[in-house]
Order: sequence, then structure tokens, then C-alpha cells
Amino acid sequence: MSNATLADVAAAAGVGESTVSRVLRNHGSFSAKTRERVLSAAASLGYVPNKIAGTLASAGSRLVGIVIPSLANIVFPDMLRGANRMLEAEGYQSVIAVSEYDMGREEEMIASMLAWRPAALMIAGLEHSPAARGMLTASSTRILELMDLDGPSIDIAIGYSNIEVGRATARHLLSRGYRRIAYVGHDLNADTRAGKRVAGFEAVLRESGLALADREMIPTASSLEVGQIGLERVLTRNPQVDAVYFSNDDMAFGGYFYCLGRGITVPSDLAIFGYNGLAIGRVLPQPLSTIRTPRVEIGAIAAQLVAQKAPSQRVDLGFELVPGATA
Repeated sequence: MSNATLADVAAAAGVGESTVSRVLRNHGSFSAKTRERVLSAAASLGYVPNKIAGTLASAGSRLVGIVIPSLANIVFPDMLRGANRMLEAEGYQSVIAVSEYDMGREEEMIASMLAWRPAALMIAGLEHSPAARGMLTASSTRILELMDLDGPSIDIAIGYSNIEVGRATARHLLSRGYRRIAYVGHDLNADTRAGKRVAGFEAVLRESGLALADREMIPTASSLEVGQIGLERVLTRNPQVDAVYFSNDDMAFGGYFYCLGRGITVPSDLAIFGYNGLAIGRVLPQPLSTIRTPRVEIGAIAAQLVAQKAPSQRVDLGFELVPGATA
């Protein structure tokens, strides 16, 4: 990978470097047409300004940028815990940004972090906006995409197959005799990894001649309350459902508590399956059936590869299906 320079942008736009500088700083005089040419050239080259003017870069930056979708879900703090512990031991300083599952916001954060020429940039997932992907591809910064292996990666990818997570979940439920299975989830357009899990799940159902009996998608962040609401809607429409696959453990906990409050016996009346393997699921009256993911390990290995200046690679850490007692 190589960095596009101010001179590269100037050549591509057919203007002088001083003009490019004025446009990018939005200071001084230039025409709207010139601004459009400069911004178009910068985007096509994946150019981001160097805020440190080579000072840290020449000395070897010890900054590592980390962009995650959420702090509300313990999954990502777990990943940060693994990464920060190793980064600090190796003398690196992490800078963390939260995109709230917004690709436009993620793009802005990527541009801001790359401007400081960090030693590495860690990002959750493989899907990014075209402009963000252009910046990441053009940058000389090490790029580590975490928690997904279903798709092409830019540099280093560490995680597991979300599609196979969905497939394994469906196989488990089918092996237990469930056939009228519903799905309760949150915004799959924003959470692309959840979307991949559902796709894998439905593929196995089709292979068995089945389809989802119902689906409730609530376009907001996941939570216990959203899980309760989603399950109530499904059972109101389709009381014959015998199992529900939730997009994550938070949602599944909400569904479980809804069943407790309504006298629905789990799993004989209704089976519940989650995703993530959160610790609280192991201490419920009935341990949650779920998929345990290696979140701390993903962060730690990512930090190790940064410290080792490792070559581009894909690291599959797999996942663990936890049978539990709710499905």
C-alpha cells in the first residue's frame, strides 16, 4: 500500500498544490468547479491530509486507532480489553472512536484517524463506504478488520465466519426437532454481520425444505426491551412458533424474561437461542443456548500482529456453540 500525496491530488485535479491545500482546508479563494475537481481527485486517490507532517511517521508512530460500532454492547468493550492490554505492553497508545453502526460516521472517523498516520487502524467488520475503503486501501497504515471473515479483506482480517455461525445455529435447532422457527433482530442494514448470520441460518432452513415461520425486525439498537417487544409481536402474530433465534444475547435475554413473565415454559413451550456467549447467560435459571465468540482473543491477536509488523493475513479463530438449556 502507498500514500497519495498532496502533489498527487494536484496533478490529478490539474491545479497547483497551494490550491489543493486551500480547498482541503476550506480557506482562501477558489471556484466551485475547482473545489469539485480537487475533492473528486482526493476521493479517487484515497487521499487524507497528514496532520503530523511526518513528525511521528518518521519516528515510528506508536498510535493505534480503533473504530468500533458501539460501546453499549459488551462485545466491543471485550475486544478493546484484549487489544489494549497487549498494545500497552508493547508501548502503543490506542485512540478509540465509536461509529454507532453508521457507515458515514465511520468514514469520517477513518479519515480523521488516518490523518494522524497511526501505526495501525483496527475496524470492526469488512463492510465500509466506498470512500472509506478507498482511504484504507491507499493508506500505508496497517489495516486490521476484526470479527468477520465473510468477504474480501484489505490487509489483515481476524475473526470467524458469521455465515457459518448462522448455519451452525440452524443445524442445532433442527437437530432438536424445532421446525416453526422465527427470527427477532435489530437493524440488519447497519449491522452487516448480523445480516450474514441470518443469511446462513435461512440457507440451512432452505436446504431442509423449510423457511422462517416469522420475522420481526426492529430498526434500532439491540437491547433487552427490544427483544421483549420483538418476541411479543411474533407470538401475537404466530403463536405456533416453537423456537426463536435472536440476533444477539441481549435480545435473547429480553425474550427469556418475557417468557418468565407470561408463564411460557422454556424450552418446552418455546426455545430461545442467542449469539455472543455473554457471561450473564451462564447464570440464568436456565443457561442460554448461544454461540460464544472469541472477542478478547480477537483484540489481543490483532495487537500482537501490530507489534510484530506481521504480513497481510486472515486469522480464523472460530466460535463455540453452547447448547445451554433454552434450546
